[in-house]
Amino acid sequence: MIIQQAMVLAAGLGTRMRPITDTIPKPLVEVGGRTMIDRALDLLEEGGVTRAVVNVHHLADKMEAHLKGRRHPDILISDERDALLDSGGGARKGFRLLEDGPVFVMNSDLFWVEDGPKEQNSFRRLGDFFDPARMDMALLCVPPERTTGHNGKRDFSLGPDGRLKRYRDGMDDPVVYAGAIAMTTGLLCDAPEGPFSLNRTFDEAIARGRLFGLTLHGHWLTAGTPDAIGEAETALARLAAGARA
Repeated sequence: MIIQQAMVLAAGLGTRMRPITDTIPKPLVEVGGRTMIDRALDLLEEGGVTRAVVNVHHLADKMEAHLKGRRHPDILISDERDALLDSGGGARKGFRLLEDGPVFVMNSDLFWVEDGPKEQNSFRRLGDFFDPARMDMALLCVPPERTTGHNGKRDFSLGPDGRLKRYRDGMDDPVVYAGAIAMTTGLLCDAPEGPFSLNRTFDEAIARGRLFGLTLHGHWLTAGTPDAIGEAETALARLAAGARA
C-alpha cells in the first residue's frame, strides 16, 4: 500500500534540550548540519508522502517560517498554540486536515539512516506491511543495538507473527519504538476531545491483538539533550564512512 499523507508530531516543549530550546523549537535543532524535522520529512518524502500535517506550539512562528521554505512534501499546519494536545490528541486534530484513510504518523525529533537502496525506504516497507483488515497500527521498530541517543528502555517484544506486546524483563526479541506508525485516520475518530497519549491507543490495540511491528533496516538516532547532539553527529559520521567503504 502506498501511503501519501502523514502527520508529523512537532509541538512538544523540548524541555530536556534547554537552553537551546529557549530560543528555537526542538525540531529545528540541527544534527550534522540539518534540522531534525527536515531529516524526518526527507524520509517521508522518499517514502512517497506528498502531503504532511505538522503540529506547532512552542515557538510556533519559527516553526512555520522554517517550514514555508520547504517545497516537498506539501506542508499543512495544525495549530496548538492555545493548548498542547499530547501525541494522540495532536494526531486526532491534525487528521482533520487530511483525507480519510491510511496515514503515517512520525515524531519530529528522531530519524534514521537507511540500509540498502531508496526503493527499500522504511516508510515504503511499512506501507506495504500495514494491513488494516488485521491491524489497528503497524509500528516501525528497531533492535536496541541499532540505536544512538536512546535511553535504553525496551518498549515492546516483537513476536514471530509480527504482533507487539509491552516488553517485560526476560521476554524475547526486545525492540524500541522508532517513532513511526502506519494507521488509518478513522482509528482516532471516536477518541475524546483534548489531550491524550498514543500510548493509550497502543495498549488498546495490543488488547485486541492488532498492534504489529516491522523492523527498521538501518540505524536509528535521536538527540534529546544538548550533550546528545555530538553523540548523534559522531554516529552519522561513522555511518557515512561505512557506506563509503
